[in-house]
Amino acid sequence: MEKTDILSLNLKQLQQELTNLGQQKFRAKQIYSWLHIKNVNDFEQMTDISKSLIAILKEHFCINSVKAVKKLQSRQDNTIKYLYELNDGNHVETVLMEYNHANSICVSTQVGCKMGCRFCASTIAGFKRNLTAGEILSQIYMAEKESGKKVGSIVLMGIGEPLDNFDNVVKFLELISDQNGHNISQRHISVSTCGVVPNIKKLEQLKLGITLSISLHATTNKNRSEIMPVNNKYNIEELISACKDYFETTKRRISFEYSLIDGVNDSIEDIMRLKKLLGGMVHHINIIPINSIKERNFKSTREHACKFCETAKKHGLNATVRRTLGADIDAACGQLRREYEI
Repeated sequence: MEKTDILSLNLKQLQQELTNLGQQKFRAKQIYSWLHIKNVNDFEQMTDISKSLIAILKEHFCINSVKAVKKLQSRQDNTIKYLYELNDGNHVETVLMEYNHANSICVSTQVGCKMGCRFCASTIAGFKRNLTAGEILSQIYMAEKESGKKVGSIVLMGIGEPLDNFDNVVKFLELISDQNGHNISQRHISVSTCGVVPNIKKLEQLKLGITLSISLHATTNKNRSEIMPVNNKYNIEELISACKDYFETTKRRISFEYSLIDGVNDSIEDIMRLKKLLGGMVHHINIIPINSIKERNFKSTREHACKFCETAKKHGLNATVRRTLGADIDAACGQLRREYEI
């Protein structure tokens, strides 16, 4: 019998599952609290649950918890990078970062990625499978347990394309923001996408409180298609149109990620095209010095990114340069997993 991933059930679903097994409905809230507040990863740790109910839970459910197999901690800024092993032996990466306002965590949503962005290490090893909502949650719960630090904000920008795993990601957002569970406000959660336009439109209709983060990285279809194959399916014009519709519906400011690559997307013409593309939309441009990976020869420096940012601001764009964290441990997602599995 295939067991149900209990971490991926909301409270109402868990109540129904237990009722179907002949158990009292109130037990669901006890179990839900153990899973999502106390973050246990073993039914035996639920000390106020009877042995008979624990036996039933073991028979019908599993806790798809992750296990840390490698941990790197930066000496520069205390960033911690975890390589987590899933129950099936696959691996994902999670990065815990310290900020003045709160600790932030970057989580993975897939094992590998099928999007093929040329500057990204996550896609080189190919795509294996989607993560369940419970496996996404477990990265946060385990990082908090391992580090002793409470997470205040979440970024879905690790390995994988979140909107390619739409249903599980939406379920995760429901669970992590549930007042009966971890209760992290959706306003403190960012969901990144390389531009899966149909699912941006689906997300728009849900009217969630999250920040949508668009990996733009180029201002012409030619350049974007060369570094981001998804642009061959959903071009810049379609993407920006979907973003404007999203803003009109949700009234939530959109963040545009822009990884700067020397000689590719760093000209004054790119800045002027950005101004034209984003005109009339409340936006923020997050300029990122490109991460070096050995399979590619893309380069940029923080100094160059800062100059590009200043010029962009002079032309009326709302732009900042992303703070670089964990540089001494290669904290960009995909690198640790690839090296571990080779």
